[in-house]
Amino acid sequence: MSILNQIQATTKKSKKRVGRGYGSGKGGHNSGRGTKGAGARKSPNMPVWFEGGQLPLTKRLPMIRGKSRFKPVGKTAEVNLGDLEKLSTKDITLETLKLANLIDQNARQAKIIATGKISQALNFKGLKISAGAKKIIEKAGGKIN
Repeated sequence: MSILNQIQATTKKSKKRVGRGYGSGKGGHNSGRGTKGAGARKSPNMPVWFEGGQLPLTKRLPMIRGKSRFKPVGKTAEVNLGDLEKLSTKDITLETLKLANLIDQNARQAKIIATGKISQALNFKGLKISAGAKKIIEKAGGKIN
């Protein structure tokens, strides 16, 4: 094994100061910016999405039509089993979770995850349930529809 890769650097190389003449170490005439054009100037002031005059991506893609474009796509809320212990109802649906303020009102679906303990038997309808949570629910005497 070589000792060379274990040696620590003793000096630091200073950064090249562009646009400060020929003695700066990075040219003097164009300073590494090429010749002419927007990028060669002091501040290009171009938006991030500018594609050099080509038709932008936002205009090339067709508009998403219909009312579904206003809804958040694929938003799944996570609910801990320990949080369900506080609910007064035995039947757990997406609406009951929204009413109890356990999930966001805009959530389109919810998933029950196995964090916490549950002692009472609960009935779940129309919810995604993790494998670990499924075992805990069935052990407590609950049902999953």
